[in-house]
Amino acid sequence: MSGGEQQRPPGRVGWAQLPDAPGWRRLLSVARRSLERTGGRLDTAVSLSAPTDDERLLVIGLTGTHRSAGAGRFTVRLSDVDAHLRGVYGVGLPEVLAAAAPLRNRPADAKREALARDAILTVAHEGRHAGTDWYAGWLEGLRRDGTLTRAVRAGLPFEDVVRVLDALPAADEPMPVFADRVLNDTKALADGALRGLVLRAVAAWQRAPMPASGEQERALWESVGLVPDDLASQVLVLNVPATGGLLGRWLTDAAGSGVPMRVTLHQLRLAPLALACAEVFVCENPAVLRAAATALGPRAPALVCTEGVPSAAVHTLLRAATGVVIRWRNDFDWTGVRLTAAALDRYPNAVPWRMTAADYVPGAGTGPDLIGAPAVTSWDPPLQEEMRKAGRAVMEERLLDALLADLCKAGGDASR
Repeated sequence: MSGGEQQRPPGRVGWAQLPDAPGWRRLLSVARRSLERTGGRLDTAVSLSAPTDDERLLVIGLTGTHRSAGAGRFTVRLSDVDAHLRGVYGVGLPEVLAAAAPLRNRPADAKREALARDAILTVAHEGRHAGTDWYAGWLEGLRRDGTLTRAVRAGLPFEDVVRVLDALPAADEPMPVFADRVLNDTKALADGALRGLVLRAVAAWQRAPMPASGEQERALWESVGLVPDDLASQVLVLNVPATGGLLGRWLTDAAGSGVPMRVTLHQLRLAPLALACAEVFVCENPAVLRAAATALGPRAPALVCTEGVPSAAVHTLLRAATGVVIRWRNDFDWTGVRLTAAALDRYPNAVPWRMTAADYVPGAGTGPDLIGAPAVTSWDPPLQEEMRKAGRAVMEERLLDALLADLCKAGGDASR
C-alpha cells in the first residue's frame, strides 16, 4: 500500500460501494429521490419505514441518537448523512450518488421543458391552420397527455410537424414525393414520432379516430391528399365505361358484361381517362354495388363505391367525370353527411342521392346510436334536425330497395 493511501477500517466498504451495501442501499435510494426532487437541497429529511437492523444501526451511527429496535419509521436529515460521508470518506452525499448514476435536477428539468414546450407552441401558433377548432384541440390534446413533453425530451423538431401540416391538403401526391418536397427527406413520414404526430393531427382535422389498421391509416392519409401506396389505393366500380388507354378499354369491356371491377390508383395514372356516361352514382357500401350487379348486371348505370372515406383512386376516377352528373350518397351518420358535404363542395357537378330528411326518417326508428359531433347538411337543413332528434344512424343497406329502384330506372332510361 502506498504511503499516501489510508488504511480502510476493518469491515468498512469503499464509498463507491455504499449504494449496494446493507443498511445504506435504501437510505441512499430515498436520498436520491429527495435531492432530485428538490434540486439538490440538503436541508431536508427523509424517512425509512419498517427499518432493518442494519438500517437502524446505521442511523444510530449517523445521528448519534439511539433508535429502538421496535421503531416503525426513522427520519434522517440529509445534512447529517452528508456530514458523515465527508468526515469518513472525504466525499459528500451528492458525489456518492452521482458516482452510481447521474443526479437529475428535476426543478431545472421542468423549467427547461416548460420553456421548450412554450417554444413549440409559439411555432405551432404561427402555422397556417392556427385558429381552427381542430388544430387547437390537437395541440391541447398533445399538451394534456404529455406528448409535447415527450417531444421535447426526444429532441423532435416540431417545426417539421407544422411545416407538413401547412402543406396539407396535397393534390393526391405520393407520400415520399411530398416528404422530399416539404422536408427534403423522402423517408421523413415513413415511420417514427413525426409521422405519428402528423397522423394524429390529420385525424383531428378529419374528425376521425386514430386508425386501428393499415387500411384505415391509408384512408386517413388520402383524405388530405397523401398517397402512401398507389397500388393499395383502389376504387370499386360497376359499369363505368371510359375512354383512354388500356384501363379505358378494360372498364368499357367490364361494363358491357356487368362485371364489378377494382381499379388501382396506379392504373388510373397510366393514361388520361374520360368517363363515357351521362351520370355516375356513388355509394359508400359494397353491399349496394353487389346488389346492383346481381339484380341488374349490365343494365345498371355507372356506379362507384367509396368503401368509406373516398380514396385517392376514387377522386382520381371522378376527376375524369367531366360533364358527368355525380349522384352522391353516404350512410346517414355524422361522418357520412360530412363526406357528402365534402363531395358536393369538391365536385361542381355533384348532387345528393337520397340524402334528405325524407329518406332518413322512415328508417330512423332503430339502428346504432349517432356518435361524434353533429354536422351541417346544407343541401337539406331538415336532415340534420331529424338526425339530432332521432339520434340514430341509418346505414345504406336499410335503403337498398329504394336505391336499387333508382338504379333500375336510371339504367332503363340510359338504355333507351
